[in-house]
Amino acid sequence: QLEDSGGGLVQAGASLRLSCAASGFTFRSYAMSWYRQAPGKERELVATISSTGGTTNYADSVKGRFTISRDNVKNTVNLLMNSLQPEDTAVYYCTALLRGYWGQGTQVTVSS
Repeated sequence: QLEDSGGGLVQAGASLRLSCAASGFTFRSYAMSWYRQAPGKERELVATISSTGGTTNYADSVKGRFTISRDNVKNTVNLLMNSLQPEDTAVYYCTALLRGYWGQGTQVTVSS
């Protein structure tokens, strides 16, 4: 299971930190990702982190602003989002894609 948290309503330029708590599987064995889905748009990949945390990848739209990290002791994956913009407004989901697990999503709303 994956449980997302940390979303909210912020103004443009603010920061938010999303967290995802994992349970029920061997978390340290799986790459983890954050996706987001804005109203009327398809779900898109935001960031991915390898099982060890040694490799990360980002969508071009968030590169330099967002940072994905993980703690394989606490079984958590985080997404630090800086310099948020209205176009970042979406429901954010963490996923262990190869396991087929998705969090329930957490809403991020950025006002201009």
